[in-house]
Amino acid sequence: MDAHFWHERWQRGEIGFHKSRANPLLVRWWPQLGLPSGSAVCVPLCGKSLDLLWLRDHGHSVTGIELSRSALDDFVQENQLALHWRREEPFDVAEGQGMQLFAGDFFAVQPEHIERVAAVYDRAALIALPPDMRARYVTHMLTILPANWQMLLVTLDYPQAERPGPPFSVPDAEVRALFAGCDVTQLDDQDVLADHALFRQQGMTQLRERVYHIIRTPVA
Repeated sequence: MDAHFWHERWQRGEIGFHKSRANPLLVRWWPQLGLPSGSAVCVPLCGKSLDLLWLRDHGHSVTGIELSRSALDDFVQENQLALHWRREEPFDVAEGQGMQLFAGDFFAVQPEHIERVAAVYDRAALIALPPDMRARYVTHMLTILPANWQMLLVTLDYPQAERPGPPFSVPDAEVRALFAGCDVTQLDDQDVLADHALFRQQGMTQLRERVYHIIRTPVA
């Protein structure tokens, strides 16, 4: 799986992962983080998610990172946002109205791009990546984020042999292994197979959606 894979999906409109409203799990569980108003939030692999607007409208400065420039162009146009694009190698960057959007490779993000970030919201990043890239993704995140941060993480868990990803299955044990050294609390665990007719048609027998609150503090 590479950049070409995701660019093609956006160009073909194969974006079944996109939601037409803010994610209910974000709405329900975000207050658990207890962030002060004005805190900076990063949304990796954000696509054109309306969660970006929800976070901004709830008092946060939002940084979205997305490989596909066309996805971010759609987001700006569909929501009638007055953002201004500039080139900041290796990214195209749009800024304004309480948000900053980076079009480019997440693995090219450096600490200076997200130095004020207090929290990360990940609904569609970790589960979009195959196993080898998931470990690389978390390692890079731990490297570039400030010493103190929190995350609201949403995952799916199902028998991976029943369908190819993405979205991929990320079991509870893997979440805890990836974020070893962080405080990992499971907030929610729901059987959601009944809500996904396509997955049932593909022969899936189990599908759980979990929400985690992850906290990282520097080692004393």
